Amino acid sequence: MKNMVDIDVVLDENYIDPKVTIETYAKTKQVENIIYAIENASDNDFPQIVGYDDDTLMLISQRDILRAHVEGRRVVIQTDEGTYGTKKSLTSLEEDLNPERFIRISQSEIVNLYKIKCFDVSVAGTIGVEFDNGIKSWASRSCVRTIKDTLKKMAHSD
Repeated sequence: MKNMVDIDVVLDENYIDPKVTIETYAKTKQVENIIYAIENASDNDFPQIVGYDDDTLMLISQRDILRAHVEGRRVVIQTDEGTYGTKKSLTSLEEDLNPERFIRISQSEIVNLYKIKCFDVSVAGTIGVEFDNGIKSWASRSCVRTIKDTLKKMAHSD
């Protein structure tokens, strides 16, 4: 198996913004690195998010955030590397997050659509959410319509 990347560039006047498709057998570290490089190379108006780990201030890339949720009385940001506190309210944090990447699934949780493995719609009236790392959550009934509409838009943009 070669460790090379095969790149095809297709010029098509129907695309205003570039569209990147990665075809591979599995989501490997190499694929993650390619995604990271592409995202960092493109113009990005969405800032890193400030999180706190005890007395350490962390700058968290939005692409690394799995979810932000209320835990007790505080908002925490969860990544694969750990959980960080933030001084922002969930609503304020939501305003800073890229709306193409993040969606609110309940009054107390915002998730990164790019970190979700699957949605479970088998339970009537609600949606289960499973992240790539195995963490599971549930959408509130009041957010189900918005989630379904967002997923339909994503399916039609492919």
